[in-house]
Amino acid sequence: QLQLVESGGGLVQPGGSLRLSCAASESTPDYYAIAWFRQAPGKEREGVSCVSATGLNRNYADSVKGRFTISRGAAKNMVYLEMNSLKPEDTAVYYCAAAWAPRSTFCTVVGPYRYRGQGIQVTVSS
Repeated sequence: QLQLVESGGGLVQPGGSLRLSCAASESTPDYYAIAWFRQAPGKEREGVSCVSATGLNRNYADSVKGRFTISRGAAKNMVYLEMNSLKPEDTAVYYCAAAWAPRSTFCTVVGPYRYRGQGIQVTVSS
């Protein structure tokens, strides 16, 4: 079963940047679509971004467009979420997730994604 581990979270001031990493237990390009979700206290889970199995398609929630970038790493088990111009409303627990989608050029921030990591806290505050 695919396992996912997030890293790179922490405390950052408004306007700052963070890069989240998602390490999978096996290679994901061409086989798994990868997404990032977040959930703030008292709020519903929100799909943030996704990249298709082939890497040809990337989607973003309107709330993060132009500020966040999802990418696959040179190491075939890594996916990153670069977050710039962070705002207090970006504060949440961020999860990476994966869906089996061999050679798919499509991804959605809605889901479903069968596999999910434990999550990592991102806090944007002065």
